[in-house]
Amino acid sequence: MPGPSGVPLVDVYRGSFVESVHAVAGCAVGRDGATLLARGDVDVPVFLRSTAKPFIAAAVVASGAAERFGLTPREIAVMAASHNGEPFHVEAAESILRKAGVDASALRCGAHAPSYEPAAASLAAAGEKPSALHNNCSGKHAGILAACAHLGLDVEDYLEPEHGVQRYIAAFCGRAFDEDPERWPVGVDGCGIPIFATSLRSAATAFMRLATLDGFSAADARALGAVRDAMLAEPAYVGGTGRFDTALMAQTNGAIACKAGAEGVHGDALLRLGAGLALKVVDGNGRAAPCATLAFLRALDALEPHESAALASFAEPAVRNVAGRTVGKIVARSL
Repeated sequence: MPGPSGVPLVDVYRGSFVESVHAVAGCAVGRDGATLLARGDVDVPVFLRSTAKPFIAAAVVASGAAERFGLTPREIAVMAASHNGEPFHVEAAESILRKAGVDASALRCGAHAPSYEPAAASLAAAGEKPSALHNNCSGKHAGILAACAHLGLDVEDYLEPEHGVQRYIAAFCGRAFDEDPERWPVGVDGCGIPIFATSLRSAATAFMRLATLDGFSAADARALGAVRDAMLAEPAYVGGTGRFDTALMAQTNGAIACKAGAEGVHGDALLRLGAGLALKVVDGNGRAAPCATLAFLRALDALEPHESAALASFAEPAVRNVAGRTVGKIVARSL
């Protein structure tokens, strides 16, 4: 099945010469369901990847696991994270497992070095190897394992699509997106979890509903609100030092809850506007996603001038060579 087509939006300069151009597809939806802005093909399925994490985390909360195990906002935020692997991220994921009585050896996300270089260097200097807790998805996996513990489900095969916890998550996400999860194309994410594909229009609608909490049962609204509010209260736990999602949530002071996904996907719950935004860089290059997101937000008048100014380094990041010299820039065109 072909993927989305997009519009040329992000230019990568080397010196004064445009070396590369990234096309982007994106859609914004308002509280009444009307399309506020659409560029490219927004009606073909795309894998949301980690952009779906707030909804997966909300399924864990809805299961009752967060209440039973006394999970804090930081721990709920890290369940929705693609984190840097900084010590506080690792501690939060480990705490979820400890509270749920699940050993870290149950994690099936795989190990990789922290993506935050100082954290990786510190680990190496201590002579330690990265564990699954350093995986950027460890919080999500820890949350799912906590749900397994709460629901009395086996943890050995929790990644299998037919496992009870995955069926529970799929059903919750189906309600959040107001779609039949049985009709979604399903693949395997980088961390091993089943992940679904839906259209950018549908994803934008789901993020609008995350912003407004409209159209949900009281229980589902409470779960989604708990995750949204935890992300806004603890943005460092959703990404980390230097990360776009963390900066966007911190600088907008509760107006935008956002989540990046692999392959250039991004979703934004625009609380100030009562709207949702979802986009994808068509070639999957994540370097273009922050610029593209900010271009859409500017077109929607979703940012105050001081917020745009504070996020300028993400709107026009430098291209640097190996020695650290600035040799170009990445810039989004106006929509």
